[in-house]
Amino acid sequence: MRMWIPCAIALALAGCAGAPAPKEQFFTLASARPEAPPAASQSPSVFVGPVSVPEAVDRTQLVLRTGPNQVDVADDLRWAEPLRNAIPRFLAEALSRDLGSSRVLASRMAAGSPVDFRVAIEVQRFDSSLEDGATIDALWTLSTPSGPSRSGRSIVHEPAASHDAAGVVAAHARALERIAHEIAEAIRAARGR
Repeated sequence: MRMWIPCAIALALAGCAGAPAPKEQFFTLASARPEAPPAASQSPSVFVGPVSVPEAVDRTQLVLRTGPNQVDVADDLRWAEPLRNAIPRFLAEALSRDLGSSRVLASRMAAGSPVDFRVAIEVQRFDSSLEDGATIDALWTLSTPSGPSRSGRSIVHEPAASHDAAGVVAAHARALERIAHEIAEAIRAARGR
């Protein structure tokens, strides 16, 4: 009987050890496009922000749509930075490349700096799906210190090249590149070029 108790404890401990917990993976929005060319002497200065995102996706975990009315909050798939910080940073980098300007900022410390244009963005939808890729619906307002503001809406869908989290994150990056291009076109139109 005394031999049975240590064996039972050993078996119980072995059962608790089980399979290791899945390792967390961290993702960030990054462009596959080359760096911006040197700034032209007449390149505009732009501040990107504030950017708001839907509360449902405003978390460290990736939120994956699994059905029309269902999502999965993936605890082992995480954003390396909050989306409300990642999106303006990414859009500033994309606008810098598109406009050929090194004077595009997204840092909160630069929020009060005088600039030619300010871009405020309200992300209405930020859907991620392993099957369908990325869908972003964003309202944006382009304002200048002296002129009227311009508003726009960008609805972009990008399929995922691979049906995994990395493929979905890359699809979001491509979608944001397209939104940045639409904003850059509005900036060019506002400058009369």
